[in-house]
Amino acid sequence: MKKILIIEDEEPIRRVLTRILSEESEDYQISEEEDGKLGLNRLLKEEFDLVLCDIKMPKMDGIDVL
Repeated sequence: MKKILIIEDEEPIRRVLTRILSEESEDYQISEEEDGKLGLNRLLKEEFDLVLCDIKMPKMDGIDVL
């Protein structure tokens, strides 16, 4: 199973990305975080095959996460 992390501060965009990826394959395990700090904390605890990260977010932007 491929693990995907979506880091996006806008909930509607997170939901759309999750829905699109879920429809693409049942083999995707998708996790979501709403800002860069939470996303980075998640990345430090778990391994992911793919991370989709917004660039402009409050608290910590996508460049800092990378």
